[in-house]
Amino acid sequence: MISILQSYSVMLLRSLGYTMILTLLALVFAMIIGLIFALCNVSHNKVLNVVGTVYVDAIRGVPLIVLAYFIYFGIPQAIKMMGIAGFKLPALQAGTIALSMNCGAYMAEIFRAGIQSIDKGQMEAARSLGLTYGTSMKNVILPQAFRVMVPSVINQFIITLKDTSILAIIGYPELTNMGKTISGNTFKSLETWAIVGIMYMIVIVSLSKLAKIVERKLKVEER
Repeated sequence: MISILQSYSVMLLRSLGYTMILTLLALVFAMIIGLIFALCNVSHNKVLNVVGTVYVDAIRGVPLIVLAYFIYFGIPQAIKMMGIAGFKLPALQAGTIALSMNCGAYMAEIFRAGIQSIDKGQMEAARSLGLTYGTSMKNVILPQAFRVMVPSVINQFIITLKDTSILAIIGYPELTNMGKTISGNTFKSLETWAIVGIMYMIVIVSLSKLAKIVERKLKVEER
């Protein structure tokens, strides 16, 4: 293990950085997607309800690896069939889209549950003061809901971080992909994957501890 760390520590840390970048990008876009479809799901408009439900059910029903293959290989082929040659999605863009869509479906459920956890009287009180539905949601409901959702969002961040390992299949240079490269170069699978596993564990355990600290702090503030 020491020899691997001496030779490949910089590459491993760089790949961990790529993993974190992909995770953060995916989480930002997923929160936007999740908020949009969560608002569709809690809307009184039946068409928006159907749109939100179809998106969440469809994306959650497709394995991330299939979604990644579809975006990385399928979309360029579809564009080529339309007469546009030479189009190709870089691994970072394809990975971000796949993770954002996948994570966004779960974020939509987190946001929906957070919004619906707020007492309905809050919305009724805001509307009785003359606020529009959108203003009431923006200034009254969502700020309270976000406090409830913070621990779940951090947990989803952890899940998304682990899901980045799947994107090694499309060549994105994240930590698992680097582990495959190092294992192939050194023929030391046991040591290589032990190092990769420990690196994942350090980051994920740290985030889990952060989620618990934030959750405890929010509970204390509520009291």
